[in-house]
Amino acid sequence: MSTSAHILVVDDEPEIAELLRRYLSAQGFRVSTAPNGAETRRILAEADIDLLLLDLGLPGEDGLALMRSLREYSSVPVIVVTGRGEPVDRILGLEIGADDYVTKPFDVRELAARVRSVLRRTTERTPRPSADADILRFAGWTLHLDARRLESPEGKTVELTTGEFELLAALAKAPGRVHSRDELLAATRNREAGPFDRTIDVQIGRLRRKIEADPQHPELIKSVRGAGYLLTPKVS
Repeated sequence: MSTSAHILVVDDEPEIAELLRRYLSAQGFRVSTAPNGAETRRILAEADIDLLLLDLGLPGEDGLALMRSLREYSSVPVIVVTGRGEPVDRILGLEIGADDYVTKPFDVRELAARVRSVLRRTTERTPRPSADADILRFAGWTLHLDARRLESPEGKTVELTTGEFELLAALAKAPGRVHSRDELLAATRNREAGPFDRTIDVQIGRLRRKIEADPQHPELIKSVRGAGYLLTPKVS
């Protein structure tokens, strides 16, 4: 993965924005900064941004409202970087579409590692022997692995975040097999789950809202009590 990716730091605290700009620039990234939602939208409209580092406590439109708005038209990866460390804030951020969540104060080296991890999942491709191997189909849905695109039975593209795509791909590659939360977290985030980590449950909920006819009574992504989740066969 090239470190020339363009990162947009969205934070109204000048000291933090400058700290991240200087550190990430020294790591080889291109870095822009924005103090609020309006400037964030302007930059996104004018530049190719590969990842957002988003504070929640922005003036006016807060980070959660901004991310909810962005997710209506963009799947750009987002790492929330915030002083809000309550579980409800973390869960809400993930439900709206964050790819990762870091609380302040943070270690800039760890944050840079998380940036690389999210970008790697977004940009890396695994060579495949044929075009057919790039495609997984289930219940009329089509998952294009190399293009990282989900197509509905009606032929419409469904926007997925990086985490949602990786989670669905992990399930679709082994349909009918129960995947534990730890396995799915390792497949999508390259780390182990903590005892109260609900990341996978939140992302499963988001996926169900996008692909299930009735998310409250899912027929495609099934829960297996005490074990994990599985994608109902058959995938072709």
